Amino acid sequence: MGLFVILIGLQSCNSQKKNENKSATTTTISDLSIYNLPSQWTTQNDKNIEMKDLKGKVLVMVMIYTSCKSACPRLVADMRHIEERIPENLKDKVQLVLVSIDPTVDTPKRLKAFSIENKMDGNQWLFLRSSEENTREFAAVLAVNYKKISPMDFSHSNIISVFNANGELAFQQEGLGVSYDETVNKITEEAEKLN
Repeated sequence: MGLFVILIGLQSCNSQKKNENKSATTTTISDLSIYNLPSQWTTQNDKNIEMKDLKGKVLVMVMIYTSCKSACPRLVADMRHIEERIPENLKDKVQLVLVSIDPTVDTPKRLKAFSIENKMDGNQWLFLRSSEENTREFAAVLAVNYKKISPMDFSHSNIISVFNANGELAFQQEGLGVSYDETVNKITEEAEKLN
């Protein structure tokens, strides 16, 4: 029931670019928090986690797959550029998360290699994979659509999502190579609440 509420709640926000949320200082987790999701995920370091393990940081999330040759390299570059623009004094309050839509190919070993290839192997970077079912569920929460169009390729939405420290959607940006000033401003605003 809780997940249904999350999906409906976040889907209704899909048409809005911004969704103002309560202060990150709130200690209770709202029904809209991704920390309510019970799904298990595996990191690039082969560690099992749940979303609630990320609580307390601002999350910047995108869904990609490592064998992608078109949109994903641009999304990865956008994430790196966003990370570079986060003020130094706030970087430890932000987690940049790349979630695979291709868990069959994107094993922890492959995600680790990809993180190193793309100079995204610092502590601020997290790569996640899970079952196909969990991945679909999480994509619905982020309003990311994807489908397999060939054995190696997916068609997918290009959305960068910002979650506050309580796991509530604070902002989404759609598109490739667009200005991410608003995204960086929202990340900074949410991270400053944690000082």
